[in-house]
Amino acid sequence: MKIIIHGGFFSESDQSHDVKIAKQNSLKEIAKTSFEFLENHSAEETVVHAVKLLEDDLLYNAGMGSQIQSDGKIRMSASLMNGKTQKFSGVINIENVKNPIEVAQVLMKEDDRVLGGNGAKKYATENDFEDFSTEIPQRRKEYEAKLKNGGKGTVGCVALDSEGRLAAATSTGGKGFELVGRISDSATVAGNFANEYCAVSCTGVGEDIVSNATAAKIVIRVTDGFSLNDAIEKTFTELKEIDGFAGAIAIDKNGNLAHQDSHPTMVFASYDGTDFEVFE
Repeated sequence: MKIIIHGGFFSESDQSHDVKIAKQNSLKEIAKTSFEFLENHSAEETVVHAVKLLEDDLLYNAGMGSQIQSDGKIRMSASLMNGKTQKFSGVINIENVKNPIEVAQVLMKEDDRVLGGNGAKKYATENDFEDFSTEIPQRRKEYEAKLKNGGKGTVGCVALDSEGRLAAATSTGGKGFELVGRISDSATVAGNFANEYCAVSCTGVGEDIVSNATAAKIVIRVTDGFSLNDAIEKTFTELKEIDGFAGAIAIDKNGNLAHQDSHPTMVFASYDGTDFEVFE
C-alpha cells in the first residue's frame, strides 16, 4: 500500500517560512491519517478521504481555501478516477458546497458522471449536500487587494490499496481572478487520470496541463511499457517545450512513487506505513 498527496505550489516570493512549515506538517499528518484509512478501505475511498481533508484545510486552494474569481464568486472543480473500473467522475465550477470531491464521489454511480455549474449544484442539493459558503476573510482580502497569493494551488491524492487497485482524486478552487466560465484541468483526464497500471494527479496552470495532456500521457506511457520515471521525464520534457507550469504525483501498479514539478516547488508528502517523504 502506498499514498502520495499534493497541495499545489509553494513560492518563497509570496509565502512565509511559517507557511512552509505549516504545509509540511499538514501534508505529513494528512498522508499518515489517509494511509491509516487505506489499511481498511479501497484506493478510491482513500483518495476521496485524503482530498476531503485537504479541502478542509485553509492552507490550500481547494474547498475552504478556494480563490475568488473575477466576478467575486468562488467556483470549484474536482474529479475522481478509479483505475480498476476506468470510471471518471467530476464537477466543474460548482458553487456553495464544502467538499466538491464528495459530490464527484456520489456521481460515480450515475451514467452522466461529469456535471458543471448550476447542474452540478442542483445535483449536489438533490443528494443532500447542504448549501455552504467556502469563502474565508483572507481570500476576500486578497481579492479586494487584487493579489494572487497561491494561485497555482490544487490538491490531490493517488493511492495503491492492498488489493493492487489504483485511484486518483484532484480538487481545486481555481487560479484566482479568472474569467467566469474558465475550466481548470482538475476535472479532466489531463489533470487526473488512473488505470490498472498507474495513477496521476496534477497541479499548476490548468491551461498548460491540458495542452500537454499531462496526467493521461504519463499513465498511457506506463501502460505501454515505460518505467514510471521515464514516463514522467518524457512528459515533463514535452511540457518544457511549451514553457508549461505543472507538477504531478504518481504511483504505478508495482508501488513505485514519483513526483515532478516544472518550477519550484510543488508541496507534497508520501507515506508507506514506515517512511515519509515531504517537500523541502
